[in-house]
Amino acid sequence: MKLVVAIVRTEKLNDVLEALYRAEVRGLTISRVRGHGGEVEAVETYRGMTVKVELHEKVRLEIGVSDHFVDPTVRAILSSATTGEVGDGKIFVLPVEKVYRIRTGEQDQAAVTPVPVSEEAMA
Repeated sequence: MKLVVAIVRTEKLNDVLEALYRAEVRGLTISRVRGHGGEVEAVETYRGMTVKVELHEKVRLEIGVSDHFVDPTVRAILSSATTGEVGDGKIFVLPVEKVYRIRTGEQDQAAVTPVPVSEEAMA
């Protein structure tokens, strides 16, 4: 099991979500964050003072996946989040020791793998 953490441009979020959906990756958490990487620092004037803006708005996605979902998840993010410019973001793949699904008590792979919808629920 892994935790895929991606930091991407805010304007690429919808593209990333669509790519993850097409890759059948479900279950994620999204947070608005501010950060600084290799982008050029911007200088702005605010109320007559020169201010150096060092932090940029980004979106952080956290996705818990089974091992076999790691590559499709990373490929989906890489293909949809890139602009080719500095500041496109990063993807981190971290090991996960234990996972529990609160609703059912399922553990580990059963807790991060999508639950199939039963035919009865669809009828």
